[in-house]
Amino acid sequence: MLHVGDGHSIYWERCGTKGGKPAVFLHGGPGSGCSPKQRQQFDPELYDVLLFDQRGCGRSTPYACLDNNTTWDLVADIEKLREMCGHEKWLVFGGSWGSTLSLAYAQTHPERVAELVLRGIFLCRQNEMDWLYKYGASELYPEEWEKFVRHIPEEERGDIVEAYRKRLTSDDPAVQLAAAKAWSRWEGMTVTLLPDQEMLEEFTEDTHAVPVARIENHYFVNRCWLDEGQLLTNAHRLEGIPGIIIQGRHDCCTPPSAAWDLKKAWPEVELQIVPDGGHLFTEPGITDGLVRASDRFAGKAA
Repeated sequence: MLHVGDGHSIYWERCGTKGGKPAVFLHGGPGSGCSPKQRQQFDPELYDVLLFDQRGCGRSTPYACLDNNTTWDLVADIEKLREMCGHEKWLVFGGSWGSTLSLAYAQTHPERVAELVLRGIFLCRQNEMDWLYKYGASELYPEEWEKFVRHIPEEERGDIVEAYRKRLTSDDPAVQLAAAKAWSRWEGMTVTLLPDQEMLEEFTEDTHAVPVARIENHYFVNRCWLDEGQLLTNAHRLEGIPGIIIQGRHDCCTPPSAAWDLKKAWPEVELQIVPDGGHLFTEPGITDGLVRASDRFAGKAA
């Protein structure tokens, strides 16, 4: 555990080989926490990898806490962890919300980033938010969208994210839990190319659903503390940092248009579109691309 101030302590773990290529893994959500499967994207003989649970989630404390929990708090936490490890710079690896945080960190501290490996690009622009919570994904999963909005009275459905905020911050734990399960089920339906019942059960399990739903909603209500288009406007700060983006063609959670816009703003990045890929890193084509990217940056022969 690392005490980072503001009442927060974050869980971290370090694996691989001491003296190997330094890397930090930034999980998604926000609010999901890290898992053993995520370590498998790095060759442990070549990497010295740090993974951590971001504020309020996983094994970090306090549980599901929204206070002092912003994008810029997390960027500061990453720097504290880098200093703790004694690395001059490291590879930054993140998918989904982890790609957002990776970009925010890299644009703030470009001198500390050796390379970037990103998946499922999310730039937190209004059109991306609207795709998932207004119109877009709703057309592909109409029956699941109806279940999602059914949790909210009709008169509040004009702003679904705000309506869920009221329930996810309720003083009644039962109200919180019901809203969290509905929120997490909707997201879970959009993240895989093919149905995955085991993954959906994990997404909607109480101790997973509550922090993810509360923290995601908290970030989205506040637009992740980013100005509209900020990560594209500041893409010039990434100049000179080698990067690879692995993006599923059929990613219904973070569609490929965001990755394409980032590629145009950051021409030197390598964008790989996986033709049969969705959103999650566990899908075969996505996993293959990510492992090949981490191997390449460690100098491993193909």
